[in-house]
Amino acid sequence: MQIRQLAIEGAFEITPDLHPDDRGVFTNPYVASAFTAAIGHPFAVAQTNHSVSRRGVVRGVHYALAPGQAKYVYCPHGSALDVVVDIRVGSPTFGRYDVVGLDAESARAVYLAETLGHLLIALEDVTVAHYLCSTAYDPAREFAINPLDPALGIELPAEGDAVLSERDRAAPTLAQARERGLLPAYAGLVSADGPDAR
Repeated sequence: MQIRQLAIEGAFEITPDLHPDDRGVFTNPYVASAFTAAIGHPFAVAQTNHSVSRRGVVRGVHYALAPGQAKYVYCPHGSALDVVVDIRVGSPTFGRYDVVGLDAESARAVYLAETLGHLLIALEDVTVAHYLCSTAYDPAREFAINPLDPALGIELPAEGDAVLSERDRAAPTLAQARERGLLPAYAGLVSADGPDAR
């Protein structure tokens, strides 16, 4: 398993080893011991989510306020772009994002720490995303940033091809969310065991 730090602190790309044979392929999308050794803290799973999207569907930018919800996302069918957005006020990379391609062939995954923004773009029909989440869904702490916010500059499918929920289309821009006090504060990395000691 190879684990690479992304440009956003607290976000990682995970590429598992593939074991092909004449029957097909076997892999482990998530291995707790390898994850803990590379990231520096364990990842306790409290809930799993599963989405199926057609080509052009854009889900996000979604986030949860502190203590937040860390996510481990992989794509067992189809392909998608996974976008991690730094929405933490005071972070040195505030407003920036990084992108990882997810697909069934590579079984590549993305881990994003608590309070980071997350967006998924389906690149083909029947794109399946599987999410391991550190906490259960709590609607009182769940928010969204408009993925069409020009200040973010995220490359989305052409306007006519992008499929957004009404919630995401009506969500505030990053600046509006900041003005309304809806964004988390940057406090260094947060793990399942509390703030990182760094």
